[in-house]
Amino acid sequence: MRALLAEDDAILADALSANLRQSGFQVEVADNGAVAEYLLTRQAFEVGIIDLGLPLVDGLTVVQRVRKLKPQLPLLILTALDGLEHRVAGLNAGADDYLTKPFDFPELEARIRAVLRRAAPGDSGVNGVEAGSSATAVGQLVFDRDLRRATIAGQSMELTPREWLLLDLLLSQRRKVITKEQIAQAWSADVSESGGPSSLEVYIHRLRRKLEGSGVGIRTVRGLGYLLESQD
Repeated sequence: MRALLAEDDAILADALSANLRQSGFQVEVADNGAVAEYLLTRQAFEVGIIDLGLPLVDGLTVVQRVRKLKPQLPLLILTALDGLEHRVAGLNAGADDYLTKPFDFPELEARIRAVLRRAAPGDSGVNGVEAGSSATAVGQLVFDRDLRRATIAGQSMELTPREWLLLDLLLSQRRKVITKEQIAQAWSADVSESGGPSSLEVYIHRLRRKLEGSGVGIRTVRGLGYLLESQD
């Protein structure tokens, strides 16, 4: 269960992340709003825990922006602002819950579990894909472009932006061979990672390793490119 904790108070962030890890969460910490927004919109998390008083980009703006891109992602606000107008603003921005400081960790954990339960799909189809969902299921792999989330047997995949784009391209045309030129074109708009087309084999190798156990593999078609195929 991956959680993003956006908190600029280093002491509090260390304490909360330690407690969350003891409770079974994998925790990523962001100490400013810009990093929090980037991680929440580019990577797969089960929950975002966001302080309002973040530097660079304030927590309320982070919640608003993330909610537009990931409407189903549970978001919980942490803040020292306990006025009614602040709670209303946070909930209207898209937060699922609002917890004021100071608080005891058991209450935070209980609230996180509560928003996760509310977000859990009630009617699942094949491989846990909810009926009517935009997700694609191949083997044990479930890939949801709208929620920017990929899982294998229910476990979140950690993908870099280029790995995400590569997997997206392979899945969207999984019955066709994808050329190196097509991959380079898909990567052309991404400036978050260094490396040109010559590094493609490295990304293919990394993605193959991350797909292990999914029942899905990437086959090299010599002289042509790559093909995503089921491994029955």
